[in-house]
Amino acid sequence: MGADNKLAASTTANETGMWAETKDRIRQIGKTLKLDEGVVDVLLKPEREMTVRVTITGDDGKLHSYEGYRVQHSSVRGPYKGGIRYHPSVTIDETRALAALMSLKCATVNIPYGGAKGGLQCDPSKWSKRELQSATREYATLIAPIIGPMRDIPAPDVNTNSQIIAWMGDAVSTVSGNPSPATFTGKPIALWGSVGRDAATGNGVAVATQRYVEMQGKSLQGMTAAVQGFGKVGLYSALGLAERGAKIMVVSDVSGGLICKDGFDLQRLCDHARSQPGALLCDYHGSEAAHISNEELLAADVDILVPAAMEDQITGANAGQVRAKIVSEGANGPVSTEGDRILEQRGIAVIPDILANSGGVVVSYFEWVQNLQGMFWDGDEVNARLDTVMTRATKDIVTYAQANGVSLRSAAFAVSVNRIVEALLLRGTGH
Repeated sequence: MGADNKLAASTTANETGMWAETKDRIRQIGKTLKLDEGVVDVLLKPEREMTVRVTITGDDGKLHSYEGYRVQHSSVRGPYKGGIRYHPSVTIDETRALAALMSLKCATVNIPYGGAKGGLQCDPSKWSKRELQSATREYATLIAPIIGPMRDIPAPDVNTNSQIIAWMGDAVSTVSGNPSPATFTGKPIALWGSVGRDAATGNGVAVATQRYVEMQGKSLQGMTAAVQGFGKVGLYSALGLAERGAKIMVVSDVSGGLICKDGFDLQRLCDHARSQPGALLCDYHGSEAAHISNEELLAADVDILVPAAMEDQITGANAGQVRAKIVSEGANGPVSTEGDRILEQRGIAVIPDILANSGGVVVSYFEWVQNLQGMFWDGDEVNARLDTVMTRATKDIVTYAQANGVSLRSAAFAVSVNRIVEALLLRGTGH
């Protein structure tokens, strides 16, 4: 074994978590597609990584510092694209995994982007508004040299939102002296944002689920669903599925779950969730609902389960308890590799995250296009275009899966990797 191979073997042995699972899936698809080892190696290694140290003066008058990252995985098919998350569990390996998955996600829905991801290791719930703005501006200033409208276009992710993106955009414009609204997506409507962006990921989950069900010769009408996570993605996934005829029977957030066998009045639930910052389902006391645990939600007797919270919610430890017939991944990586294997053995279809939750990046792409053109679309046009892209992508993946006798995840990885490799070889990289 040569030195390079020894190093690769050692690195593989030490890899854990989401990054290890993502790389294992890419390697497996590389073998299935009989790709050259050098090509697979390109897919496994991000093109650029930046680690930054964000230092702010807290309200207590003391200095506080936080580690942050921006990982740019692939620019083969276009500018880098990917969100920025604020969370205590953010690590460089998680950021690498999410950046690689963004490359695959953009290729799955066939939009002209590569993949990136950013994160700040912090707990924003403990910050005042001033501290939040200060940390956000500092982080944006530090990553400013490697982002831009034709280079890398960040967006919101976990614990970030349009206000945070507005602060980032202003900080980068101040540093560059050149206002460039197309540098970020997920902006407020008043600052060149796109209508439909807030609901986009959840709407995409609903469209992908609907099209998959239809391709099985069935209808969403009357199907039952459980949604784990009642933030923006979960809320709009529930609304989107309900609009298409499904009955939402179980929902949950970080505080626990609720079950209603007759189906929820979603408007009432939404009003509660929006009633105040941080409103939790544990405080909901509608007479139609009973409180349950998140563990009970994952095992609920429903047709469709949408895990729309965080990664690794369905694992080898609980995948055997899932009773849904379809799992539609609203979050990034909510099903572990072992959980995925068990669900596949049990005949449970998993609509993978790189397809199911790609509605957010699709409408981010629409926002970017509108910014570059200086022309804006109304909500009906945004939603119609989203439906078109998600429908086409779902048909591509389901057709490939059926033709090759593989799972939907394997099909999505194969289709996306093929598209990236085709672009890589056409570019003539290496000359």
